[in-house]
Amino acid sequence: MKHFISVDDTNNIDALVQKALAYKANPFADKALGINKRIGCLFLNPSMRTRLSTQIAAQNLGMESIIFNVGSEGWALEFEEEAIMSGTTVEHVKDAAPIFGKYFDILAIRTFPSLKNREDDYSELYIKQFIKYAGIPVVSLESSTLHPLQSLTDIITISEELGKANITIQRPKIVLSWAPHVKPLPQCVANSFSQWINAWGKADFVITHPEDYELSEVFTKGATITHNQDEALKDADFVYVKNWSTFNDYGKIYESDPKWMLTNKKLALTNNAKIMHCLPVRRNVELSDEILDGPNSIVTQEASNRVWAAQAVLSEILKNNG
Repeated sequence: MKHFISVDDTNNIDALVQKALAYKANPFADKALGINKRIGCLFLNPSMRTRLSTQIAAQNLGMESIIFNVGSEGWALEFEEEAIMSGTTVEHVKDAAPIFGKYFDILAIRTFPSLKNREDDYSELYIKQFIKYAGIPVVSLESSTLHPLQSLTDIITISEELGKANITIQRPKIVLSWAPHVKPLPQCVANSFSQWINAWGKADFVITHPEDYELSEVFTKGATITHNQDEALKDADFVYVKNWSTFNDYGKIYESDPKWMLTNKKLALTNNAKIMHCLPVRRNVELSDEILDGPNSIVTQEASNRVWAAQAVLSEILKNNG
């Protein structure tokens, strides 16, 4: 593994999952692997779980982690090639990134879409420019279109649940369900979850959302898609709840129908499904208190597994780029 930007950067999802679960059982098994190595974590937008879990994962491997909030602690960066920098940007990425490449052994970057111009966001210019100019492995801590560490975490959590002694499900039904929200959110988590579940190939995968909330077929191809949430939830084993804004008429909210919020009444349609969400979650908007505080919620377990997903990825990069 050279970089970690999407599911395409791993050729064996199950092996990566098992590595993560092995680290969960023994966090310091490779505590010397990252000795005298540094990871630079650059944040172009805020983070809590991603930032903390990546720092802990790096420390478990013996690495030093340095956090840099680009927007508030550094110069405004320019990413366009041949830009005439007479505006608000002060430093070009082609000047900054090679320096990061000298300071660090791994560069981890979190960007965020504008939700204004789909072509710009889906070009993934920011993270591609860092890969082009840094000269060291780059890890996505979320980009304009994908959140691969979250999606790896999700499969780790599903695999962990399926591995329990009282579980006999051979091929689970996994549902990605749109949820209401008070503002437009990116498609990153939904895109990425779809991409990873489809690539994993071990589940019957259904996506349900209101009309006009279709995601890019680049990520959803292979899934069953329905606008009937009750139909989608029937006999589901896992339900992943997430809001996303419109893709075609980009970055909009057409509706925020509270009927799409998951409740215990809807849970009764499922096969006693485990409920997942990437967090943060708007209680009683996206998910009801009764679900989040109930026995079927595994959102805390899911969030805690972020450490082991990051540790497995960093370990693979360190071992392959010694």
